[in-house]
Amino acid sequence: MAYFDAASSAPLHPVARQALLASLDDGWADPARLYREGRKARMLLDAARDAAAEAVGCRADEVVFTASGTQAVHTGVAGALAGRRRVGSHLIVSSVEHSSVLHSADLHASGGGTVTQVAVGRTGGVVPAGYAAALREDTALAVLQSANHEVGTVQPVAEVAEVCRAAGVPLLVDAAQSLGWGPVGGDWSLLAASAHKWGGPPGVGLLVVRKGVRFAAQGPAGERESGRAPGFENIPAIVAAVASLRAVRAEAAQEAVRLRELTARIRARVAESVPDVEVVGDPERRLPGIVTFSCLYVDGEALLHALDEAGFAVSSGSSCTSSTLTPSHVLKAMGVLSEGNVRVSLPPGAAEADVERFLEVLPGAVAGVREKLGAPVPAPAAAAGGAGELVVDSLGKRCPIPVIELARVFGDVPVGGTVRVLSDDEAARLDIPAWCEMRGQEYVGEEPAERGTAYVVRRVG
Repeated sequence: MAYFDAASSAPLHPVARQALLASLDDGWADPARLYREGRKARMLLDAARDAAAEAVGCRADEVVFTASGTQAVHTGVAGALAGRRRVGSHLIVSSVEHSSVLHSADLHASGGGTVTQVAVGRTGGVVPAGYAAALREDTALAVLQSANHEVGTVQPVAEVAEVCRAAGVPLLVDAAQSLGWGPVGGDWSLLAASAHKWGGPPGVGLLVVRKGVRFAAQGPAGERESGRAPGFENIPAIVAAVASLRAVRAEAAQEAVRLRELTARIRARVAESVPDVEVVGDPERRLPGIVTFSCLYVDGEALLHALDEAGFAVSSGSSCTSSTLTPSHVLKAMGVLSEGNVRVSLPPGAAEADVERFLEVLPGAVAGVREKLGAPVPAPAAAAGGAGELVVDSLGKRCPIPVIELARVFGDVPVGGTVRVLSDDEAARLDIPAWCEMRGQEYVGEEPAERGTAYVVRRVG
């Protein structure tokens, strides 16, 4: 099996495995105790904290180890908001943040706080001016990911941090996807990360709170990790997490060059070999190993199964996967096609031969799924006559069926005519406009319908 889902969780690095096994013998005792075994555990924990601080670029007493990256985000957001409650309760996030950030924002809003989501462009990136425009006198905290987990776009963290710093607002950076590739630049205030994203063991998160940042940990008070992370430290896992971070950093520069070449190859070959595909994400400002593309007329879950059977582990932000029936919030915010979405995220050490085999298998896998769904083959020829408007009833049908049914009848309307697609699937709001853009047709807009929504498309050529 070729594992191409490192953005979800990277394989355990060999150094992490070695460090974990070695520290099981010396890191099991309570590091708060003064006897010999406790001192051994404390030395391991302190050494890990020092190494983590060096990798991040901060002071050791600013580093807190948590039970997960999600807990680091939740703790960081809640603590920073509480610490600045006298300033106000306004929170700024981007519309493509990881779900852990958006869940924290939802909880904050449910408690009476206000939240502003900064929009992104079609490549998934924010602009610093968007954060500048969102700042208010009562803004307590801003949050921005260092790089997007679904499409790989790198965000302008340093520039946004400068905007926030000028306004006296702390910026929390979710660095889960990028920390293994290098430190996060800019004058940020808080940072969160997750060890299993860079080849460490799961169950270890990293939270950095810079000195001078007002922070009030929420929940019952604890004695460990500066009172900011409850529970007994998992010292063997922490040691392994930091050891793997140092190991991947030592390899990062050389491996980044290799993976960038492989992902550039995937981006180019997919666009050439798969009809009706949209490769998404910024083509330049991106992480080394992530490629994401969406295929018209394709059920995402069916495509993932076909690729799994061919020996490839990939993931999807599509609206049609087993975990969700709604479009990926990232793809939705970008305004790009969501159906038939595939994310390829190569781990360090990914073999070139596996990438080549994937590129050979993919076109046939996509064609097979389309054939099973009865998707149309090349775009229909221009119609000389026919009805000026057609209505397609796709109520109760999930993606990509509404778009397939639109494509099937589109050749039956003359130039200037319209097709009205009735759908109650949220993905249609994204995928029908995306189909129009890919086909060079006019998306007129959506209208209320007795059931669902009517999406109107005009034929212009």
